[in-house]
Amino acid sequence: MLRILGVTAGVMLYSQCIFCQQLRPIQGVVMDGLSHEPLIGVNIRDVQENTGTVTKMNGTFSINITHAGDSLLASYTGYRSRKIPADKKYLTIALIPSATSLNELVVTASRGVQQRIEAPVAIGVVSPAMIRETKPVTLDQVLNKVSGVYMVNLGNEQHTMAIRQPIGYRSNFLYLQDGIPIRTIGDFNHNALIEINQAAVKRIEVIKGPSSSLYGSDAIGGAVNFITKAPAVMPDAELTFEGSSWGYRRADFTASNTLHQTGILVSGYAASQHGGYIQHGDFHKLAVTAKVEQALGEKSKLSAMATWINYYTDQNGGLDSAHFFGKNFKSFYTFTYRKVKALRARVSWQQHWNSRQQSRLTFYYHDNEVGQNPFYSIKSTGNPLKARGEINNNYFQSYGMLAQHSWRLSPWDTHLLAGLHAEISPAGYLARYIAIDKNEAGYFTRYTKTDSSLTDYRVDMLSTAAYFQVQTQPAANLRVVAGLRYDRLDYNFDNHLTPSAYTGAPDQRNRFRQLTPKVGVTYDFGNDRGAYANYSIGFAPPDISDLYRGVKVPYLKSARYFNYEMGGWLSFNNHKGYADLSLYRMNGVNEIVSVRLPDGSYINRNAGRTAHYGIEYTIKYRPVSQWRLRLSGTNARHRFIDYIEQGKDYSGNEMNGAPHWIMNTEVMYTPGFLKGLTIALECQHLSSYYMDPANTQRYPGYYLFNARVNYTWRKFECWAHLINCGNTVYATTAEKNAYGVTYRPGPLRTLYVGIGYHFTGEHKKQP
Repeated sequence: MLRILGVTAGVMLYSQCIFCQQLRPIQGVVMDGLSHEPLIGVNIRDVQENTGTVTKMNGTFSINITHAGDSLLASYTGYRSRKIPADKKYLTIALIPSATSLNELVVTASRGVQQRIEAPVAIGVVSPAMIRETKPVTLDQVLNKVSGVYMVNLGNEQHTMAIRQPIGYRSNFLYLQDGIPIRTIGDFNHNALIEINQAAVKRIEVIKGPSSSLYGSDAIGGAVNFITKAPAVMPDAELTFEGSSWGYRRADFTASNTLHQTGILVSGYAASQHGGYIQHGDFHKLAVTAKVEQALGEKSKLSAMATWINYYTDQNGGLDSAHFFGKNFKSFYTFTYRKVKALRARVSWQQHWNSRQQSRLTFYYHDNEVGQNPFYSIKSTGNPLKARGEINNNYFQSYGMLAQHSWRLSPWDTHLLAGLHAEISPAGYLARYIAIDKNEAGYFTRYTKTDSSLTDYRVDMLSTAAYFQVQTQPAANLRVVAGLRYDRLDYNFDNHLTPSAYTGAPDQRNRFRQLTPKVGVTYDFGNDRGAYANYSIGFAPPDISDLYRGVKVPYLKSARYFNYEMGGWLSFNNHKGYADLSLYRMNGVNEIVSVRLPDGSYINRNAGRTAHYGIEYTIKYRPVSQWRLRLSGTNARHRFIDYIEQGKDYSGNEMNGAPHWIMNTEVMYTPGFLKGLTIALECQHLSSYYMDPANTQRYPGYYLFNARVNYTWRKFECWAHLINCGNTVYATTAEKNAYGVTYRPGPLRTLYVGIGYHFTGEHKKQP
């Protein structure tokens, strides 16, 4: 009996020991190795026991291991997997982004986290690593690395965009910050990205083609989403200084930390330009962002963010042929300017109810003011030494709400998404007449203010929308996505002046409604190969300035676009490289185009029908660990199908400002003999295009070469970037009207030199 009791006790003791081993807990946090932000949804697996878990909303995890010698494998889409010994009770795991990853996580295509190859759209990503390597002074220096994108540099962060559209200034693109439009609907500004704080941007996602089914109006040529940085899990700070050979100066700062479930981040930069090669070309900008994230348990989070922009720039306009080709960059305009003051604030609540349902609720507020003495509003008079112009002020406030809920259902791995969006935006415009003096050489020398009002109105805008999307997998490798959105936009226009062809339309109400569907499929062939196809519709109602300003009766109609698209992706040479390809055709109806009048001013018109079609492609390859190659390009055509303007028939002509080929390619070298050194050479090409809708004259296009050298040593970093190595004289835009051709000169050869310090503290387990 004693022997039986002894054996029983031994078995029980042995079992208890095993049980104790099985319950040995390991906790930790997973973060981005570059930014030290927490990573959500990282797979953590016990290599020996093949058990696992995923990181929570604050990047933390908890897992039980059996043996002291076990290892954990951390894997996350778009990052290099990492194997870590489970030899501590608390682990801090940093994952490094993969330089040539075929796949990565994106949020813009579905308003939620998904793998890029699951989205049946053409989407380009500017990764945190690309931003850190490029050190962009202006956003075009990174956005133009995305195939199908040509962001036009108009100087001092002024810009316009061309994505599946010709170079122009119309409301064909939607700019977002964390999924919220930067500007109110109905008040588009092609310079809207002035209002972005570049120092706070973590990554950029670009959906090419219409995405109105999720984001509403203006998301036609593309939707560009700037995703902001999150607070780091440990004390983290960075300070950089940069200057150029042409008088550019800039200082950036970022500081963040998480303490007691509260994360705080402050980021911003101050930049200025004085005494460049273009006269009347100075500017200054201050941008500051503050962000707070509060964990409300393991499944809930509250975040608040505010961004303030204070910006001023001289407007130097364009040059005529003699000045441009003669390299005389003295501006015709000596007093024109643009100034921007913008405040954006939001509060968001995010709840993960369980593994299958989550909700997000956001309230936001915008306060925006753009004041100008614009060069493009200067008009000629009968007196060759006199001209007329205006000083104007465009302002709006927005009070918005975005609510969204998603479900995941077991049948066919189905994902459902539904959302509501509402925004109230009182807006106004005030313009006063100025008398301008002009000398015999054609330079506008001074102006005189008057009390004469050209425009004075207020518009109360109400925008409401509801959207729904379903993603399902009826077969093992086949995914189907369908979406539908209904938008209603109400304008209540109040003209404070007597209505006329100059002062604007009489008081009235206008309403625009639109239903926009989309449907798409992706098919995974395995071995990192796949294909997709989609059909979508985009729309853009006329902006308030187009509809009411300078017209006696509003006449513009909403533009609509019908997009057909297909493409694919593949990995090659043992995953050392990948390629993706997109083919599209987009048919436009009532597309709104800018028309330059003989007096030099612009007016917007509806073109009857247009066609846009092309191919976009990206190839990335890393033949050996020290070399990286990238080629991004697009070949496209943009045509008027049915367009008559002022008695001239342009049907069948190519649209002006529409190059056939846009290409950006880059070679990067990181030598093994000196860790931390990166050398890169980049080429940007824009082919020729017609400068007028009559197709009478072409701009020949250009090739540009840029070089970069970056070196990181411990916590210090320094760099030297040479832009336009060959000192090529080129135009970022070229336009022809009745009086001749106007060129906007691009930057001459410029050397940028910078230095930075990155401090990282020790991460401690938070209670």
